[in-house]
Amino acid sequence: MRLSTTRGGRLAVLLASLVTAAATVTSCTSSPKPSPNPSTNPTSAAPFPSSAAPGTLRVLAGSELQDLQPVLDEAQKATGVSVKFEWTGTLDGADAVSSGRTDGKYDAVWFPSNQYLRLDQAGKSKVLTETPVMVSPVAIGVRSSVLADLGWGDGSKVTWAQIGDAAAGGKLAYGMSDPSRSNSGFSTLVAVASAFSGAGAALTEADVQKATPQLKQFFTGQKMTSGSSGWLAQAYAKAEPGRIGALVNYESVLLSMNKTLPADRQLTVVRPVDGVVSADYPLSLLSSSGDAQHDAFKRLTAYLLKEDVQKRISETTLRRPVTAGAAPAAGLPTDRRKELPFPGTRAVADGLLASYQNDLRRPSRTVYVLDTSGSMMGQRLDSLKTALGRLTGADDTRGLRRFRNREQVSLLSFASKVKWTKSHVVPASGSSPGPETELAAINADVQSLQAEGGTALYDSLEQAYKVIEQQQAESHDDRFTSIVLMTDGESNEGATDGDFRKFHDALPAAEKSIPIFPIKFGEAAVSQLQGIADVSGGKLFDGGGSLDGVFEEIRGYQ
Repeated sequence: MRLSTTRGGRLAVLLASLVTAAATVTSCTSSPKPSPNPSTNPTSAAPFPSSAAPGTLRVLAGSELQDLQPVLDEAQKATGVSVKFEWTGTLDGADAVSSGRTDGKYDAVWFPSNQYLRLDQAGKSKVLTETPVMVSPVAIGVRSSVLADLGWGDGSKVTWAQIGDAAAGGKLAYGMSDPSRSNSGFSTLVAVASAFSGAGAALTEADVQKATPQLKQFFTGQKMTSGSSGWLAQAYAKAEPGRIGALVNYESVLLSMNKTLPADRQLTVVRPVDGVVSADYPLSLLSSSGDAQHDAFKRLTAYLLKEDVQKRISETTLRRPVTAGAAPAAGLPTDRRKELPFPGTRAVADGLLASYQNDLRRPSRTVYVLDTSGSMMGQRLDSLKTALGRLTGADDTRGLRRFRNREQVSLLSFASKVKWTKSHVVPASGSSPGPETELAAINADVQSLQAEGGTALYDSLEQAYKVIEQQQAESHDDRFTSIVLMTDGESNEGATDGDFRKFHDALPAAEKSIPIFPIKFGEAAVSQLQGIADVSGGKLFDGGGSLDGVFEEIRGYQ
């Protein structure tokens, strides 16, 4: 499979072909700072301005807005307003606004939705005005052959309960992005909680509790996870036929995917009849912006709401127009589903997210393959200990960062050979002792890491697969499984790249599908790491800017 999977996710660049079609690359970072790795978090072609300038809007945004670049280029010619983007996840971006970290640095924010931001009074007060620009509901794209097997006809009468029943019965395996990282995943989580609880108004904690049994059944069908909607789409296209039968994502993404998917992987877009949660992409002016930016905002939003521009937006992005009378793109349904209620407070929203991470979703199994060769001595090893240590913290209300309850975590320290491997399972909610004891034990192992020796990278990766094989044989469970590799150098001992490829080719299908997420650090050989990511179906991350941030970002893929 791909990202993180079972065995048996807060312009100029789009990912190659499929992700271009998907038009929604929602890679997310742990802070509103551009990643130093363009492939992880692409930035606008021009340098981001550090100070406000007339005719320029500095915008913190969800990176799915890259597909709007042709329209924004035309807008600049028509209005003189230039938009300069930096990227973040929606929930991370909302936190940045609420905490004041956007003050003076950005003139506006442009997330898929402001609903989470509005739950915090401090964040709400930072927004001077907002203008929805386009709409796309969360939907489920079901492979046409699977749709027929389920007996759902053309999909126009399907409910969330039917989807949940099919998932619980083992008839529907689907992929969904991490709700803590991607707004499409968060919107899905809210939609199913609202639909299952029958909430008629703002979602409450009692509603969530009422919906919990059905939520647990629904998420048994989630076989693929990711911190990025775009990469989720790419992984679906690469997955073994029949392994993943559906994707939960924005309607626009699913429709765009069909432009490039082969016939046997085409998706029928199902919008459950009991309701959806939609993204309305509000361009939002921050109260800290200046008069020149107020004027630029007015000119740009007036242009974007023109009927002909709305039609152009719809044709470019396959999202729905918000201006009355504007024609939607061909193939877009003309009807709308009712909007399901959103959580009424920030506490309910964060509680729902924490419940998903620790109780509702399929648990994960991760082996961290950690380079502790001599070159890591000193500041580099200290940075590694700090970054991994943060994953054992208990101050993470949304489950965005720390190791989750029920998660199996293995640490493999290597240099010229594997030094040691230590494994832990974080207890489930309500266990005694609680998660804190095991998290402290993981941190103790992290802090015991010592640097010495060479770099036998490929031998160590082979050992990681053997660790997973043994754990699976002992537990006979079904988990999201992945390997995270952190190195600051080039493999110079033991097995070669060619040896590893032969080893990987010989693995059983389930093990072959386990992704490796390499982290480039220091003088690591990028060609080796990219090759490892490619052969395993993983993704390369750059830890040169913030090792803390990269480890947190990878959490969305585990």
